[in-house]
Amino acid sequence: MTPEQILSQHGPRESMDYDVVVVGGGPAGLSTAIRLKQLAVAQGKEVSVVVLEKGSEPGAHILSGAIMDPIALNELFPNWKAMGAPLNQPVTEDVFLMTTENGATRLPNFGLPPCFHNDGNYIISLGSLTRWLAEQAEGLGVEIFPGFAAAEVLYMEDGSVKGVATGNMGVGKDGEPSESFQLGMALHAKYTIFAEGARGHLGKKVIERFKLDHGKDPQSYGIGIKELWEIDPARHKPGLALHSAGWPLDEHTYGGSFMYHMENNQVVVGFVVGLDYTNPWLSPFEEFQRFKTHPNIRWYLESDAAKGMRPAKRLGYGARAITAGGLLSLPKTVFPGGALVGCEAGYLNASRIKGSHSAIKTGMLAAEAAFDALQEGRSHDELSAYPEAFEASWLFTELNKSRNFKQWFKKGRTMGTLMTGIEQFVLRGHIPWTLRRAAADHTYLKAAADCPPIDYPKPDGKLTFDRLSSVFISNANHEENQPAHLTLKDASVPIQLNLAKYAGPEARYCPAGVYEFVQNDDQTDRLQINAQNCVHCKTCDIKDPSQNIVWVTPEGGGGPNYAGM
Repeated sequence: MTPEQILSQHGPRESMDYDVVVVGGGPAGLSTAIRLKQLAVAQGKEVSVVVLEKGSEPGAHILSGAIMDPIALNELFPNWKAMGAPLNQPVTEDVFLMTTENGATRLPNFGLPPCFHNDGNYIISLGSLTRWLAEQAEGLGVEIFPGFAAAEVLYMEDGSVKGVATGNMGVGKDGEPSESFQLGMALHAKYTIFAEGARGHLGKKVIERFKLDHGKDPQSYGIGIKELWEIDPARHKPGLALHSAGWPLDEHTYGGSFMYHMENNQVVVGFVVGLDYTNPWLSPFEEFQRFKTHPNIRWYLESDAAKGMRPAKRLGYGARAITAGGLLSLPKTVFPGGALVGCEAGYLNASRIKGSHSAIKTGMLAAEAAFDALQEGRSHDELSAYPEAFEASWLFTELNKSRNFKQWFKKGRTMGTLMTGIEQFVLRGHIPWTLRRAAADHTYLKAAADCPPIDYPKPDGKLTFDRLSSVFISNANHEENQPAHLTLKDASVPIQLNLAKYAGPEARYCPAGVYEFVQNDDQTDRLQINAQNCVHCKTCDIKDPSQNIVWVTPEGGGGPNYAGM
């Protein structure tokens, strides 16, 4: 039964009306809601705001490195320290390594461009900060609905955005309503703000419908994979921020690593691979596992029993796509009835590996534009004051300085490193040229026959791990009796194209073991989709070579449940 048939038989939906509906309870969405309420309190006005969060609680699906620049948080809550915001570990030392298989060269800090310096920044759990922001939002009167996934954009008769509808609950695997069926709810708003994060399901549809990316470079993405470890205190250096580029990736594959030493003897170690890579045999997950065996990294994650050191322990795992296109890929961020904020639009600064400060800032700017519009009695029009305020902000200046970052690295790591240094260090961001991109990430894969296969070592279960044990500690879970939320436009494509030409890349680019090629009884191949494993990283939606895989929202509350990440 199609969604339209379900609605015709079980509808109409119940509806609720708000001034502003925010889709996504991450830093961008919560900052939007907070700023709206702050302005309303300051001016003695009433503004109704609701935030929809598909995770089981705010922060459950949030994953980032993360080093945070507090510049935007200072604006949102000038007294955040006294309020108890979980920014506890300042960066005390920056280390940048260029790695080979068995060694590394440390670049001198005085020679690093400003984008690689983290003075005044904090090593944080972005999930913990998100939970704190949610507490502040609720304290201001924001309604937050966790476990409610926005599944559909609703439109007015004139084509403007009217709001969203949450997904139906209790639909069985066969697509038919079960005994526990519950129809989704419509939330109508004068303005709807989309803050779903990178490659948002509804944001993608809005961008397409209103042609918001017309004349822009295609968005570029990376997949970030991260683990949380507890290590021996003798090898823990609170505040150390270590980054690297080089092995195990080749010269022409964009990516790099991070290791951040948090408080409580914990470190996070992660790896980013650009999703414009060309070799279909490459596995970002396996590259990350291999990276941890580098001598400069494994030293922190291993222990010496002879010296009485406690064994290191892996506590958490997760993966998430991140935007990397920057200013040149930024779509038009407003449309009749709403706006895009944070990583939904692509405000992340790839050169700094930071997006939380831009998420908070853009949420605030959109909120200010929406609040002014509401006071003028407007609704469902374009909040043009939002992009105008962005172009006058420090964030625009920051992103403009790094607008060529990803494009230089498409010319190779050596060229990218050299030109980033020239643009950021020598020219101080006053760049007289602009490089453009024309191709989307999914177009870069070459035929498997034209690329060298990559032989990845088996995991040892101590330093390196397999996908399923990793997914287990992500706490990923979905209601099993529901249609798979990884959908195929054409069920024949995985075998006839992806397996035949590209050797089945979805089995390698997925960091959660969702896609698996198996043989039928008659020895023919088929693609098995293990949707239960999905950690909502969106990589498949981005990298599938024919864009045949479409990620849609599962039942609300499903997915990972990250703790301390």
